[in-house]
Amino acid sequence: MSIGDQLEGFFLLQDAYAKTTMGGKPFLSMVLSDCTGTIDAQIWDYTGPITPKDDGAVVKIRGTVSEFKGTLQITVDRLRLADSNDQYNISDLVPTAPIDVEATWQKLQEIVDTIEDQDYMVICKEMLSRFGEKVKNIPAAKSIHHSFLNGLLMHTTYMLQTADFLAGMYESVIDRSLLIAGTLLHDFAKCEEFTTSPLGLVTDYSKKGQLLGHLVMGAHEVANVASEMHVPEEKSVLLQHLILSHHGEPEFGAAVQPMCAESELLSFVDMIDSRMEIYRETLEEVPAGEFSKRIFALDRRIYHHN
Repeated sequence: MSIGDQLEGFFLLQDAYAKTTMGGKPFLSMVLSDCTGTIDAQIWDYTGPITPKDDGAVVKIRGTVSEFKGTLQITVDRLRLADSNDQYNISDLVPTAPIDVEATWQKLQEIVDTIEDQDYMVICKEMLSRFGEKVKNIPAAKSIHHSFLNGLLMHTTYMLQTADFLAGMYESVIDRSLLIAGTLLHDFAKCEEFTTSPLGLVTDYSKKGQLLGHLVMGAHEVANVASEMHVPEEKSVLLQHLILSHHGEPEFGAAVQPMCAESELLSFVDMIDSRMEIYRETLEEVPAGEFSKRIFALDRRIYHHN
């Protein structure tokens, strides 16, 4: 898009915020997206019918590309919800993971099948039977990284491959079965933490997601499954610990700090994969030889070298 472009078409309403100008006039601030990315948009002197409750819906807009503080945005003139008579391709609107979904899903299962400890294996298999389809399809986040369909599958499988390699390198201190099980299950509760749109993208956090978070919810679910499967308490507690500590430090959302080698390694594997994905997504939009804008999750700009 270039400044001054006139456009009309369908977008995903990723976020909407009802606001008021300094002069007291209402307007709707939006984040619109399609499979190529996101852009901010505003429609002035607007009171509805579209509201923040329509987050995740498909909208049709007519507007003009403008600029604000060096960033492109859309000034919208007309806005409405898409209806059943409209013709558009969902695949043009919803970003999806840059992976072969079925091959990646098979890879995940192949790694899980190599878990030698039968107690950890039985927990993983039961959790996959309960949550596997959601894990395969949902995003891994609302915005920061892997926020596209099949994002959680991509994130989890890449982490499993990294964890598998590092478990071999540090086999003298790592219980591979525990590490692989914790890596598989570390984000499973995002299935219940998020609320999603009809198209499958994350629109908000559920009540339990906000009050408890996926670390606590995930540890609780694992504890229940371990009890049902008569897994020894020590193994159940260790697996719960990996889930509760995988964000590394309390300031990054960890319920507890890592206190065993497997939890320490899992927290680094999670950070590696999430940060590399942030780089990948950012560098796609930054020309070679230039710096990005400041990235909130990294608290810095990054350079796209030739």
